[in-house]
Parts: sequence; structure tokens; C-alpha cells
Amino acid sequence: MRSTIERDMEFGRLHAPEPGPKASSFPGLVLIHDVWGPSEHSLELGRHLAEAGFAVLAVDLYRRMQNPRVEDPGERIRSLDDREVLADLEAAADALANEAICRGRLIGVIGVCMGGTYALLAACHSERFSASAPFYGLLSYDRGMHVGPQGRDRVRKPSSPIESASGLRMPLLGSFGCEDAFVPESDVDRLETELAKSGVAHRIDRYVGAGHAFLNATRPDAHRPDIAALALGRAVDFLHEQLGAER
Repeated sequence: MRSTIERDMEFGRLHAPEPGPKASSFPGLVLIHDVWGPSEHSLELGRHLAEAGFAVLAVDLYRRMQNPRVEDPGERIRSLDDREVLADLEAAADALANEAICRGRLIGVIGVCMGGTYALLAACHSERFSASAPFYGLLSYDRGMHVGPQGRDRVRKPSSPIESASGLRMPLLGSFGCEDAFVPESDVDRLETELAKSGVAHRIDRYVGAGHAFLNATRPDAHRPDIAALALGRAVDFLHEQLGAER
């Protein structure tokens, strides 16, 4: 197992391999948490990715909030302005790029649940990243948690992942569970149709027997260990290939 270092940064927590004679810098990843915010799940995921050879900035999207505690996940998702979040992710990538452990290396983006939604949006709207690996991000803004009492807020939520997908700007590997109650397979079908219009390399993996949050070992009801290991291993291999990580 590779030795790693951890420390807090302005945008979140850094997890990175210990530099040594064979490598003093590593490709970067901005890791985006789920709707519940930074947690033991994101901490363990950051550590896993660092052990796999990436300098990881586990960003905290809620760090400026007076009350970051999530009482209503739908309300929290609707309260976030996608344009501000994407700008925050780009600023986090810039901060990571200025770290000696990542200087001069490519940076990708990875996220789970709400973080998967933003990893998808970043892949379609940002030039700052070089690859994206979203896990079960919500794809439609026209139903579910994105729709409040007054309907969809088209100012804060101008373009859903499905609506953005034809503008894909970087290689992408998306991972979805076939039994995800929040992301119907019809949405994944529509995502693939729109991604194909971009002409950019991408792949969508679907996992039978997995629902939402299948990576999350802190949720025994949702966690699927074998599928999680397979999907995360594929994502790591994809990111190694796209970002040029040391193996």
C-alpha cells in the first residue's frame, strides 16, 4: 500500500501520495461529495484514490455556509447555483495545480450522487479538467429533488446533465446502478444519446444489482462491495489512462 499524506486546504482536504525518488508529483483529482457533505465516505474515497496514485482535493462545497448541516437534501440541492459550484470546482482545481505534489500534472474530476451530477456538468461546461468519472449523478432537472414547490429554478439550474451532454468536452466514464430509484435507466439512455452527439470519447457502465450509493460502505443498505470494487477499479484505470498517473 502506498504511503499517503493528508492536510486541510482552503477548498477542502488534500489526500496525496507521499512523494519519493520515483515520483515527486502526481495527477490531480477534484473529488465532489454527495448531498450530505464531507463525510466518512468521502474521506475513505479520497484516501483510496491517493493510494492509487492521485493527488486528491476532496472539495467541501458547503464550507462557506453558516449552517452546513443538511436537514432536507432536496432543499439543499435546489439551493445551490450550478454556475457558482462549477466556478468553485475550477478554483479548487487551480489551487490543487499550485501544490507541488500536483504541479504540472493533468487534473480530473470525480463525484458521487450530487457530486456525480457536478462531475458530469463540469465535463460538459469546463475546460479546466482533463477527464471525468461521475458515479450515479442525478441526470434530469424536471422531476425529483430538483423540482421545488415553484417548479424548476432555471436560474440556479440552467442546464441539467442530460441537457448539457451533447457538449461533452473531455473523456468520461459514468457509472450507474440499474436499480437506482433516483436515476431511472430511461435517463441513462437519454444521457448516452446526448453524449454520442458530442463526438468525444465516453463510456457509461451499468451495474445490475446495484442501486443508488452503491459505493458507500457507510450505508449497508445500499453498499454493494463486489460491484463497488469493480466500478471503482474501472474508474481508477480510466483516470490513470487519461491523466497519466504513475502506476
